[in-house]
Amino acid sequence: MATNTVFSEIKNSGLGFWAVLGFFGLMTLVGAGAFYYMHHHGHHVTGMNNQIVWGMPHVFAIFLIVAASGAANVATVGTVFGKKIYQPLGRLSAFLAAALLVGGLIVLLLDLGSIGHVIEMAYGYINFKSIFAWNIILYSGFIAILAVYLWTMMDRSKVAKKFYKPTGTINMFWRFMLTMGTGSIFGFLVARQYYDAAILAPLFIVASYVYGTAIYTLVLMATFKMTGRELGDAVLNRLRYTLAIFIALVLFLELVRHLTNIYATEHHGVESFILNGGPFSNLFWYGQIVFGSLVPMFLVWCTFLRNNRTALVVAAILAIMGGFAQIYVILIGGQSYPLVLFPNSETSSTFSDGVYNAYSATLPEYLLGIGGVGLALCVLIIGMKIFRLLPTTLADASVDPHHSS
Repeated sequence: MATNTVFSEIKNSGLGFWAVLGFFGLMTLVGAGAFYYMHHHGHHVTGMNNQIVWGMPHVFAIFLIVAASGAANVATVGTVFGKKIYQPLGRLSAFLAAALLVGGLIVLLLDLGSIGHVIEMAYGYINFKSIFAWNIILYSGFIAILAVYLWTMMDRSKVAKKFYKPTGTINMFWRFMLTMGTGSIFGFLVARQYYDAAILAPLFIVASYVYGTAIYTLVLMATFKMTGRELGDAVLNRLRYTLAIFIALVLFLELVRHLTNIYATEHHGVESFILNGGPFSNLFWYGQIVFGSLVPMFLVWCTFLRNNRTALVVAAILAIMGGFAQIYVILIGGQSYPLVLFPNSETSSTFSDGVYNAYSATLPEYLLGIGGVGLALCVLIIGMKIFRLLPTTLADASVDPHHSS
C-alpha cells in the first residue's frame, strides 16, 4: 500500500509540525531539568527512601517499556500470522515500539541518580545470575531487532523481503522474553510478599498487549485525523476488540494471582493491605479494576456504542490509566508492605520492623517520568517526518476485501 511522509500534511492541518514537536520537546526538556535537579541535590529531594527505592520514575519507565512490547504486536500479527489487514500498520507499530522503549529506558537510567552509575553499569561486570543483567541484553537486543524489522518493511529490494517474516518471528519471541523478564524482576523477589509469584511473568506479557494496543490506537487515530487520511471502521474494530479481549485476560490473571495469595496463609497480610482498605485499595479497585478495565470493556462491547470512535478513544485512555495504576500498585504497593525477614518467627528491633512504608512522589519525579513520555513522542514525530510510517489510506474498501459500499 502506498505511503508518504506526514510532515506537510500535519503542517497543512493547522496544528503545525513544529508546534507538535515543540510541545513534546518541552516535555522532554522539563524532564531533563528534573533529572538535573535530582542529580545535583541527590535523591533525598524525592519521595524515595531506604524502604521505597523504586519510585514514580520507575512506574513511568516500566509502563513505557512494557507498552513498547505490546505496541509491536500489531506488526507481529501482520507478519507472522499473515493477517493482511495489519500489514499496512506494521511500520508505525515497530517504530512506536522503539520510541516507547527509548523513552522508558531513558527514565530508567536517569533515575539511577549519579550519571556515573550509568557508566559503571555499561562497562561493569555483567552478572548473568541477575535478571536485571538479562534485561539489559533483552532491551538492547529489542532495539536492534526492531531496526532490522523496519528495514525489511521499508526496503523494496528482494534481499530485504526474504528476511521480513523471519525477523517478525524473532521479534515476536524476543518480545515474549523481554516482557517475561520484566515481570520476572518482581516474580523472583521472594523477600517481597506481593511480588513473590511466578504468574507475574505471563501477567506482564498480557498487560503489555493492553498498554501497547491502547497507545497504538490513540496514535493511529490522532495521526490520521491530523493528516486528513481516511481511517475505516474495519481496522479500528480489530484494535477495539483486541484491546477488550486482552483487558479481560489481565483481569483473569489478576483474579488467579489474588486468589492464590489469599489461599496461602503467609500472604493474608499483604492481600488485606492491598485489597481491603489500605492506601492502595482505592487505586486497585477503582483505578485498575473499575475504570481501567470494566468500563473500557463496556465501552467496547456495548452494542449501542458500536463503531463509536469517541467511545474507543475513552476506552483506550482509561485502559492506559488503569495500566498505570496497575504498575503503581505492584511497584509501590509491594514495597510499602513491611518485609517479613523471618517467617514463622517473632523478631523485634528499633528499625522500621512491621512499619508500613510511606511514599509520596515529589514534583521532580513526576516531571522526569513525563519527560520520558515526551521523548518517546518526539522520537515518533521525527520518525514520521523522516520515514514513511503511515499508509496513505486505511479506508474499509482498501483494507477489507469483504467490504461493500
